[in-house]
Amino acid sequence: MKHLTYTAFLFLLALASCGGNKGEEPTPAPKAPVAAQLVFPAQNSTCISGDITSATQSTVTLKWNAAANADSYAIVIKNLLTNETQTLSATAVQVAASLKRNTPYSWYVTSKSGVVTGTADSETWKFYNAGEGISAYAPFPADNLLPGSGASVTVPASGNITLSWKGSDTDNDIAGYDVYFGTTNAPALLKANVSTESVTDVAVTAGIKYYWKVLTRDSKGNTSTSGLVEFTTK
Repeated sequence: MKHLTYTAFLFLLALASCGGNKGEEPTPAPKAPVAAQLVFPAQNSTCISGDITSATQSTVTLKWNAAANADSYAIVIKNLLTNETQTLSATAVQVAASLKRNTPYSWYVTSKSGVVTGTADSETWKFYNAGEGISAYAPFPADNLLPGSGASVTVPASGNITLSWKGSDTDNDIAGYDVYFGTTNAPALLKANVSTESVTDVAVTAGIKYYWKVLTRDSKGNTSTSGLVEFTTK
């Protein structure tokens, strides 16, 4: 009898050890945040919504859609005339920024999480913060210049390279580009009134540092100049 009781005890113990954890799911690992979708100010727009705080400043509320797995955001705003940036923080999906009037800006949002180290950046959008009595705005400074700053470019057998960039304008009336290129930080005019977003057959020599920039002109005579880019050849 004692033997049977002991055997039954072992049988029940085996059942408990084999089946006690059935149905329990492992805790899922936290997920990294995804990129936010920007909402306002819209891409390549003129922002006329905001609170004017002085003759030169206004407060604009930037907005975006909530990003999955994010609990906070870093908002990076760049003055495209001075290249100065400011970074704001938010836990909601909007933030108020004090900006200069009649000035072009770019902005993007970084989604962050308090439980994972990964982050995600939104697209970068550009807008003009409206100014008093301004009816026509200058084009945005050209960007996405290639070769980019700090690049090391292998000189092809032809000895020629292509310079390319991206232009944009709130009025969609870009008339042309002037391209400056040379071996000093005050490059000379290489080609004027370029109607495309590239210049081909630019002669270069290996082992030289080059500088270049793009001036954008619209149909009303307004202009803007990109930042100065430097690259080396090899």
